[in-house]
Amino acid sequence: MAATEELDTLPGVGPATAEKLREAGYDSFVSIAVASPGELSNTADVGESNAAGIIRAARDEADVGSFETGKEVLARRDEIGKLTWNVPQVDDLLGGGVETQSITEVYGEFGAGKSQVTHQLAVNVQLPREYGGLEGAALFVDSEDTFRPERIDDMVRGLDDETKQAAMALHQVKTEDELVASILDGIHVAKAFNSNHQMLLVEKADELVKEYADTEWPIRFVCVDSLTAHFRAEYVGRGELAERQQKLNKHLHDLVRLGSLHDAAVVVTNQVQSNPDSFFGDPTKPIGGNILGHTSTFRMYLRKSKGDKRIVRLVDAPNFADGEAVMRVQDGGLKPE
Repeated sequence: MAATEELDTLPGVGPATAEKLREAGYDSFVSIAVASPGELSNTADVGESNAAGIIRAARDEADVGSFETGKEVLARRDEIGKLTWNVPQVDDLLGGGVETQSITEVYGEFGAGKSQVTHQLAVNVQLPREYGGLEGAALFVDSEDTFRPERIDDMVRGLDDETKQAAMALHQVKTEDELVASILDGIHVAKAFNSNHQMLLVEKADELVKEYADTEWPIRFVCVDSLTAHFRAEYVGRGELAERQQKLNKHLHDLVRLGSLHDAAVVVTNQVQSNPDSFFGDPTKPIGGNILGHTSTFRMYLRKSKGDKRIVRLVDAPNFADGEAVMRVQDGGLKPE
């Protein structure tokens, strides 16, 4: 990644414009290269024609937009991380776990276990790689007041003994209490009070991720729980649907950019609504329409079963067949059936 002080070497970028770009979060050639002229113009206060020229120059410097062979893409995909659910059957559905550089959507009705999944992944990301972790920290955007540190405590103590010992070694602690404290310290939480605040938090998250990028604990897991709650409450009726979808689209692309540029796993939870057109099968469908459906790389549907059992269904994935698995939501976290 290019150093920030090199931005003013781009045609049309002087010291003042370079500073504006940095303040807006565009501190590398790659981040500029993947922006749109309108986006760059609005956030960095430059003319749209000038923004287009800056983007073209950044693309040349960053060497983006060129084609690769399928073999090269396969080799690059070998570097993508996989974050475990702690449930082998679910990990198998995803080819090993939640992918970095992708958005995984988890949707389901109230009480299906969506927030349990986000809490478990916030713990698991801090595990050693050989135990399905990514040896990194978590960033949690909380829009429904769902984050509970007490639940993290339960899940850390609920790890099996071998995994717990490996995690203690990684975190350089000697007791279970110290491990709980260390893992809680590795989760950065912000509460979103409305949709605009939620969007701002994700934009500002880029700064936090960069701050920790070269530390021992880079942020490798980003979660928004729930993605759609505020949008659903604030944009009511068909008259406001277009504006809602437009904002949701930008929000999702900010998350895609965050995950792609920083090799982080991005997980969003989503609510469901009744589908009156459904005469057979499950009458629920996720909120967000095609915007969310097309942007999410993986879509997973949770539904309640008997007792503490939950059915996890992989609904959509680019390279895996649809399938189902069963997990249990227990005091100690997500467990196999």
